Amino acid sequence: MAQRMGNQPMIVLSEESQRTSGKDAQSMNITAGKAVAESVRTTLGPKGMDKMLVDSSGGVVVTNDGVTILKEMDIDHPAANMIVEVSETQEDEVGDGTTTAVVIAGELLDQAEELIDSDIHPTTLAQGYRQASEKAKELLESKAIDVTKEDRETLVKIAATAMTGKGAESSKDLLAELVVDAVLAVADDDGIDIENVSVEKLVGGSIDNSELVEGAVIDKERVDENMPYMVEDADVAVFDGALEVKETEIDTEVNVTDPDQLQQFLDQEEEQLKEMVDELVDVGADVVFVGDGIDDMAQHYLAKEGILAVRRVKNSDLKRIARSTGARVVSSVDDIEADDLGFAGSVSQKDVGGDERIFVEDVEDAKAVSLFLRGGTQHVVDELERAIDDSLGVVRTTLKDGKVLPGGGAPETELALELRDFADSVGGREQLAVEAFADALEVIPRTLAENAGLDPIDSLVDLRSRHDSGEFGAGLDAYTGDVIDMEQEGVVEPLRVKTQAIESATEAAVMILRIDDVIAAGDLSGGQIDPDDGGDDEMPPGGGGMGGGMGGMGGMGGMGGAM
Repeated sequence: MAQRMGNQPMIVLSEESQRTSGKDAQSMNITAGKAVAESVRTTLGPKGMDKMLVDSSGGVVVTNDGVTILKEMDIDHPAANMIVEVSETQEDEVGDGTTTAVVIAGELLDQAEELIDSDIHPTTLAQGYRQASEKAKELLESKAIDVTKEDRETLVKIAATAMTGKGAESSKDLLAELVVDAVLAVADDDGIDIENVSVEKLVGGSIDNSELVEGAVIDKERVDENMPYMVEDADVAVFDGALEVKETEIDTEVNVTDPDQLQQFLDQEEEQLKEMVDELVDVGADVVFVGDGIDDMAQHYLAKEGILAVRRVKNSDLKRIARSTGARVVSSVDDIEADDLGFAGSVSQKDVGGDERIFVEDVEDAKAVSLFLRGGTQHVVDELERAIDDSLGVVRTTLKDGKVLPGGGAPETELALELRDFADSVGGREQLAVEAFADALEVIPRTLAENAGLDPIDSLVDLRSRHDSGEFGAGLDAYTGDVIDMEQEGVVEPLRVKTQAIESATEAAVMILRIDDVIAAGDLSGGQIDPDDGGDDEMPPGGGGMGGGMGGMGGMGGMGGAM
């Protein structure tokens, strides 16, 4: 890029830089965003297809989960990555609806492209889209159905809906029950922390063999073969330190002049370890979980006293054990008191799928639970875990917000009708943007119909007709092609799945539409700035990210075509 000053051109950007401006830049970014949305669109709904992703080392992921597909894909284009971020936000906030959010974002860009070609300014579009998004959230909140913690039937339906179309669908009734039990078990006055639901995967058996353990399951073994395999009515001690001889903070040297002194030294260490074990016996501990190591001599004394001990337990597992049993995590044996012990009806070591694990079970009012997922192959249990994660997320969100909506494209069809009416009250060219937003939302029922092999036009006409006559819950049954009441059918999802998807998709689309200049820097790998230099010749570290990110721009058209 050059500007003329008098007769001399003034060079602003280096020759290696690339710059795309105006409609070319907008068109390139919109194409990139649409290509990403198109890549996951066929996975939407109960009849959505799976994707196989193969990495450079031959690793394979087979999944129907939108966010997993987009994370695993090697996407370089910065505008395309902004659409990927939409799915990641949806996953973090709600746990489900990632494909919905991305498909809506792609369709908003597609609708905007037509209006930009008709000379509607992008900022006008952005304003209209924001107005439509706010109105859509307002409409959804007014039409949402209330749900309480006691309404178990609805919670199970929500969990099952999140698994529909994924590998877990064949056993979704059993898994939905397990998910609801797990979430209700860990719910307390402080909210619901899904981290307290440990998901364990085991290859072998079938999905129907999956089970919920009310308590903690630790992927460890007892430290000594002479310790009991099982302890019933166990008092449990939890340490985040070690059961070892205390070492000094500073390096020390001990000079020994005869063998008796050395023996006294060893006897003293042994006595320290014996005192530690005696203290555990005195407070009544039957089972000990330790975050660090356990000295060999201490293991011997613990086994002699019939105490089951486990070492090097992860910090997250220690917290889960403490939460399950009601124990308090202490850092030293010296600090432990009888009140710090937890209780479990049974602590045992069991062989599960060829692996030895410690089960902490039969606990009163378990506030940490473990879900055991079984499947015939590694790919099956991996995809099962992703479905369970989504399901846990939506049940947690429902309990938190207490609001649900019917599925099957019903809310999007209703919003499209309501927003077209709302557009008449919006003045200026923003009205066209609101109408485009309404058209974009219908991509969801249209895609559901396409993926089910139905005629999308006939399906949309039927849906519009039913919603026009006041049936808010009318949605598309992908199996029969009929328009039915989704609430009665039990196809429901949390309100926040829809509001978050619309909000994130709108923000990403608006951000992409407002870009009219893309500057791709040249090779910035020249190194760091010299501290003595003012930095005129080289870009600071981090600038290279733009070069790397933009390097894939030229290939984005190819990416869109390949998808």
